[in-house]
Amino acid sequence: MKVEKFHKDFRLQGKSFNSKEELINFSKETVGVEVTNFLQQWFNDSLFIEVKTSGSTGKPKVMQLLKKYMVNSAIATGNYFNLPENTTALLCMSPNYIAGKMMLVRALTLGWHLDIVKPTSKPLKNRNKQYDFSAMVPMQLHNSLNELYKIMKLIVGGGVVSEGLLDKIQNISTEVFATYGMTETITHIAVKKLNNCHSELVEESHYKTLPDVIISIDKRGCLVIDAPKISNEKVITNDLVILISEKEFKWLGRFDTIINSGGIKLIPEQIEINIGRILTARFFVSGIPDAILGEKLILVVECANKEIDKEELLKKIKKLKLVSSYEIPKEVYFLNKFAVTETKKINRVETLKMIKNID
Repeated sequence: MKVEKFHKDFRLQGKSFNSKEELINFSKETVGVEVTNFLQQWFNDSLFIEVKTSGSTGKPKVMQLLKKYMVNSAIATGNYFNLPENTTALLCMSPNYIAGKMMLVRALTLGWHLDIVKPTSKPLKNRNKQYDFSAMVPMQLHNSLNELYKIMKLIVGGGVVSEGLLDKIQNISTEVFATYGMTETITHIAVKKLNNCHSELVEESHYKTLPDVIISIDKRGCLVIDAPKISNEKVITNDLVILISEKEFKWLGRFDTIINSGGIKLIPEQIEINIGRILTARFFVSGIPDAILGEKLILVVECANKEIDKEELLKKIKKLKLVSSYEIPKEVYFLNKFAVTETKKINRVETLKMIKNID
């Protein structure tokens, strides 16, 4: 599919355009090289777009995505969230990655009025407009709580929304949704409502797939996605899930991050949900080699400019309703600042290298 035109109602920074050349020239002058590069690729003769993965679950790589599948994904999102032409939207994520690129594709395809701001940690600061739709990572959501009323519907991806943050968004007017997806699936193929209901209900809510998406699990218990409108082949993930129905699933964690401690398999993401009830700082758990257990569980906390008492923290963790004593970290490490990927996700591998005696 070669893209020749865009929707007649499309606007960028409040301006309409009569041709793709006029749009590209305006982009060069106002919103920068990243958006311009994407628009030039979008309207060239190629059938696909090259997209770089974030590198949060492995080494970054470049993938080729068919433009017709990206259009199909945009239409599916518009239908699911009821976002027709003239929807006002804010792009506050990097256009270098799939989430940012797809906001552009949705706007171009569906006829949205799109504003673009730099992908900062506080994207709503000094914005005096109301928007129907936007997408953020959890850090941006956390830093925008006081101004979130400016957005009607918000999707959050690129990381798990903590229990503490969930509590803070329960009674705000903005509808907030967690999304499940990846570059291979052209952003989200499933959505979970996060707010305007009690947090315990949110915790038990499940991801619901978009139309024309079929899900199953493999022998490992990992999600398999069959979505012919966005991928030629089934996508076999490393995400451990529980299938609730043919359209719903509960996400547990990553198969490739499982910790085998004394023969007990621990899922870091589930342990992090528990610890997130009492720890507001950024953190993660991981496994490191241990002569007796094989791997032992450790907790790594980002605590710049503030003191956290390790013993008090461990006492609070022990009081949580954890499944077993194996889920209590054997060591706690504090770092001033975590290593992150270009999309601001925690880079666990590089962060662990910052801790002495861990390779």
